[in-house]
Amino acid sequence: MAIDPQFEENREVVDEHEGHRVWGPVDEPETLGIHGTHVAVDFDICLADGACLEDCPVDVFEWVDTPGHPESERKADPANEANCIDCMLCVDVCPVDAIDVDGSRETRI
Repeated sequence: MAIDPQFEENREVVDEHEGHRVWGPVDEPETLGIHGTHVAVDFDICLADGACLEDCPVDVFEWVDTPGHPESERKADPANEANCIDCMLCVDVCPVDAIDVDGSRETRI
């Protein structure tokens, strides 16, 4: 299942992490929510294959440890989402569609 393209309407902000919003629900370690707003990563489906980190030309993502999460024990965190240039490479390379960039929401609905 892909990230919810309407997460801003369907979820509430429950926390802040590294300067970006966390959209709930969150019940660690199994449920971690969606991190970021302009560049959003659904931590609950992220497999941590690293394609987004490798392909992002402006280093939006950083690894963050998520011990005990059933999908993977680290996630691609959009820690530098303000650097995003809307190239959509991360959206294109994510094998599980865990990433959404604000500009891609209209085209994915």
